[in-house]
Amino acid sequence: MLRTTYEGQNCNLARTLEVVGERWTLLIVRSALLGVKRFDTFLEHLDIARNVLAKRLARLVEYGVMERVPYQDRPIRYEYRLTPAGRDLTRAVVALMQWGDRNLPPDFGSQRRVDHLGCDGTVHVELRCSECGRRVYDEEVEVRRPCRG
Repeated sequence: MLRTTYEGQNCNLARTLEVVGERWTLLIVRSALLGVKRFDTFLEHLDIARNVLAKRLARLVEYGVMERVPYQDRPIRYEYRLTPAGRDLTRAVVALMQWGDRNLPPDFGSQRRVDHLGCDGTVHVELRCSECGRRVYDEEVEVRRPCRG
């Protein structure tokens, strides 16, 4: 996990990684996107230590990525659901999956399809310009510091 003070790292990526940059966190989000909601099912899906899962889920709830919702009264049990902020990570998760598909050998893990529920087509993450609406390719992108003034 990154330090919580960002000497020289005052940027949106550093702040984002503080919430989702730990090894298990995006895998938890991926499992939630696949429909996993209950603690024990996350354990089965991820082969993660109970204490690590509990800490990661608590942090995701703390930052509004997931919410704890009771599903049983006696004894009280909770499930974890993605909030709109958590669903907003879909693009990041899909982009990372697509990067792995393009750049890592197949023995690093099986590929998953990402389908559009409306027509069953395959979903791809791409960059678009807010001004002209044209698709933008990697070599056409420059990351800049914000203007001060």
